[in-house]
Amino acid sequence: MKNKLISMFAILSITGFAADNEIYVDQSGTGANIDLEQLGISNIIGGLLSSPGSITPLDLDGNTMTLDINMIGATNKFLGDIYADNFTGFYEFTGGTNAFTIQVDPTNTYSSDGSNQNVQVTGSGNTFTLNQGTTAIAASLDLDWIIQGSNNTVTSNINIDGATNYMDIDGSDNTVNYTGTGVNASAGGYFYLDHTGGSRTFNIQQLSTQDNDWLKIISVGGNASSTVCVIQNDQGTSTSC
Repeated sequence: MKNKLISMFAILSITGFAADNEIYVDQSGTGANIDLEQLGISNIIGGLLSSPGSITPLDLDGNTMTLDINMIGATNKFLGDIYADNFTGFYEFTGGTNAFTIQVDPTNTYSSDGSNQNVQVTGSGNTFTLNQGTTAIAASLDLDWIIQGSNNTVTSNINIDGATNYMDIDGSDNTVNYTGTGVNASAGGYFYLDHTGGSRTFNIQQLSTQDNDWLKIISVGGNASSTVCVIQNDQGTSTSC
């Protein structure tokens, strides 16, 4: 894998004029260990919705893998698809106005369960979207978010049967849009949000159809413009905030 990445960097050093740096990875196989780091501004690890160089993908396919992403700077993008089952992902972003859009196993190739993912963000004005198991069960997923900064937006849709989703957010004017779904009668989903800061917007839906969902929110701060909407729906009448 190292030799493959070295050859890609050599090509990118010649052709990467559209953005500061661009990384194209198309990986298939079990047991890959992938470590990518970019420093500076307007870099892309692509990808899904890639621009300005229109590179594609980041596309990672394999039953087990380890993925370590470090992006330090501003206006960087990490975009792509991960098709995996038991994998470890660590994503670190330091800086502002970065974008992260990842979907994990949307076609149920590997069932998308058994993964351990950690997202660490330091900065403001970032946008993060993580969808996992969009047509499959993300059982045993352990997802942790640690976000420090203001005006960040997190959107996550997880088929969360038996999985946990933990968010620790410090900062003002942050937005969380989270939807957890599932149908497994023997597994519930757990979401824990710990927030400290000023104005915030939380839109949380737990929609398991055959089991219990668990939710814990601790929020310190806020003002009159803050909004917290929580919907738990177990085959009941449609509701909204």
